[in-house]
Amino acid sequence: MSFDPGMLHNNGHTAFANGSAPGLRETGVVEKLLTSYGFIQCSERQARLFFHCSQYNGNLQELKIGDDVEFEVSADRRTGKPIAVKLVKIKPEVLAEERIGGQVVSAIPTHLDGKAAPGQAPTGSVCYERNGEVFYLTYTSDDIEGNMHLDTGDKVSFYMETNKHTGAVSAHNIHLVKKKQTRCQGVVCATKEAFGFIERADVVKEIFFHYSEFKGDLEDLQAGDDVEFTIKDRNGKEVATDVRLLPQGTVIFEDISIEQFEGTVLKVIPKVPTKNQNDPLPGRISARIGFDKELLFGEKDTKSKVTLLEGDHVQFNISTDRRDKLERATNIDILSDTFGFTKEAREMDMLSAQRNHAVRIKKLPKGTVSFHTQSEQRFIGTVDKEIMATTPAKNVSPSKTKEKEPEEGVIAYEDCGVKMTVLYHAKDLEGSIYPQAGDKVEFSINEVKRTGQQSAVSIKVLNRTAANAKRLQGFVATLKDNFGFIETANHDQEIFFHYSELCGDVENLELGDTVEYTLSKGKGNKVSAEKVNKVAAVNGVGEDAGGGVMLGKVVRPLRSVDPTQTEYQGLIEVAEEGGWCTVCQDSPWSKSGAKGGNYPFGIMGMASKADCLQKGELVKFQLCTVVQTGQKMACSVVPQRRALVECVKDQFGFITYEVGESKKLFFHVKEVQDGLELQTGDEVEFSVVLNQRTGKCSACNVRRGPTEPVVTPRPERLVNRLKSITLDDASAPRLVIVRQPRGPDNSKGFSVERKTRQPGVID
Repeated sequence: MSFDPGMLHNNGHTAFANGSAPGLRETGVVEKLLTSYGFIQCSERQARLFFHCSQYNGNLQELKIGDDVEFEVSADRRTGKPIAVKLVKIKPEVLAEERIGGQVVSAIPTHLDGKAAPGQAPTGSVCYERNGEVFYLTYTSDDIEGNMHLDTGDKVSFYMETNKHTGAVSAHNIHLVKKKQTRCQGVVCATKEAFGFIERADVVKEIFFHYSEFKGDLEDLQAGDDVEFTIKDRNGKEVATDVRLLPQGTVIFEDISIEQFEGTVLKVIPKVPTKNQNDPLPGRISARIGFDKELLFGEKDTKSKVTLLEGDHVQFNISTDRRDKLERATNIDILSDTFGFTKEAREMDMLSAQRNHAVRIKKLPKGTVSFHTQSEQRFIGTVDKEIMATTPAKNVSPSKTKEKEPEEGVIAYEDCGVKMTVLYHAKDLEGSIYPQAGDKVEFSINEVKRTGQQSAVSIKVLNRTAANAKRLQGFVATLKDNFGFIETANHDQEIFFHYSELCGDVENLELGDTVEYTLSKGKGNKVSAEKVNKVAAVNGVGEDAGGGVMLGKVVRPLRSVDPTQTEYQGLIEVAEEGGWCTVCQDSPWSKSGAKGGNYPFGIMGMASKADCLQKGELVKFQLCTVVQTGQKMACSVVPQRRALVECVKDQFGFITYEVGESKKLFFHVKEVQDGLELQTGDEVEFSVVLNQRTGKCSACNVRRGPTEPVVTPRPERLVNRLKSITLDDASAPRLVIVRQPRGPDNSKGFSVERKTRQPGVID
């Protein structure tokens, strides 16, 4: 198509497509734009007009498809067709003066790189919320201020504008408010009391994080774990937040070459770092990889434990840091021909006399080197000075307490008629029994090679003297924070003891454990136990249990449950109703088990030592006799508890059961047996456990009780109908015999006379 711009200015134009007079301006939208011409879609009428680019008043580079323009209509003199002349671009109308906050939901594609077709600009989209509804708007790169790239998820603010011809609304004058937070990865490099540091995987830098930002169990977090986190700015410093564990091996800092290279050590790592030394890779190796290249290495890069010296011939791999592309030597191993390169007169596996440190160390089989010599002869002696076992204080950090020197005891013995003494320590005792002054012991003598100091080892107690024969046995009845109580062998009293008098670790002591102790009197003539030792339990310690099982009620609990009472023992009364559960009438226990009889019990009489029996609870028990006193006591006491579940929450719940001043009893879902899921109103059986140190009770071994079948009542409409029917009612339903029954002999009816039977009587 040929076009003469001069024709547009001819005064002979008389024909117009819409019949409008000359000089009337119209509006439209650029529909197509080529190199030198284009087409406009009219807004006021259905028409498509040609225009030449020379008729555009402005910078043609800024004109794009979709732009609003204003123009006059003229006619081409040669063809007579209407064309657009005197084009002017219309500025878009802004809908609101206030800026709107939103978010980028679709970024402008970057793969086009601005090389789109002429007039076709790539677009993105943003969204904003108004009155609970979400709206979406498009935008182009010209609508972004600051010539920056927006990513999906970025927070932005913008104005809205509308095209008055097409009615399309778009975002305009977009400002970036906040970039989207990206998740970073790293490795925990240090942990402190309440915070730690993470080595980042994107840059060579460490970042701080507080333990409150870790999403997980802190017991599982340790140095070397892979984590991911979000970076936030707090008080002008970057910190890691929302820290979460990643599978081990997720974070990789470096790439290690498969090929091994050889080289020579130029500089070794200083054995004593200087104050000004901050280089983590102080070592240097000259690598031969086609050309000489100097590589760094650090203390952790040596593969073997052999000390490296300058001039050693080594082989290694090359590690490249992904963050800053730093190369270093790693997996360094000394070659066997290194002596030929260094020309050094030395031998392997020997200590150099010219140096004050060991070099070329060789590992020997375990047990080859011994610093002590132990005598084969066994000696007999008497304990002259005993060791008092100390118990570490609870709830105290080991780092905040000074470690005390181990206490030493003294043993006197004779060797070839010469009286001698030797020291011993608690770690050299055999068994858990601590020897006391006057005890006869057997031992060997250990001598330190370097100092010649002697001590007794492998010490075994042979027998005790008469002065130490009064050792009593008992059972742990109560454990508190720093003290406890021991039930005597007669099960009728409790004796106080402090943890400092315990020979051993308190953590290994449990309720019901058998212990050995000595009585002593303190201030105010109060009796207490000292030199308490845990000993092996003996079956049937003084009791003879009967075979009958009885039903009773607790009329007095143990003093550990009710500290206000003066008696230690608890008391069970045989139930008035129910009597025996299972006991033969000919049993010798039947006479002693009369209804209403009372029987005491102690901690050893309970089937579960941790159970907390309350006053008024029903129990099952047996009778036993204490050999020392002949007293009959209750033993194998098992509580019979039933109550309803009041509520169940996420990991715990409450049972409607009165314990002390509390009207409900706490339980954890882990204590529910068989993995059942309890509901509110379920009837359960359970045990009550008393925390000896806090004094609080909770339920354990929770079991759902037997469920009775639910009887569905007859519908009311049937009940009313049956009440309204009488035998004389002709409309009532009648029983009609369709077929008579037949017997085995093909006889009709029943030959046996029917008669009323008595319940429980068999003919």
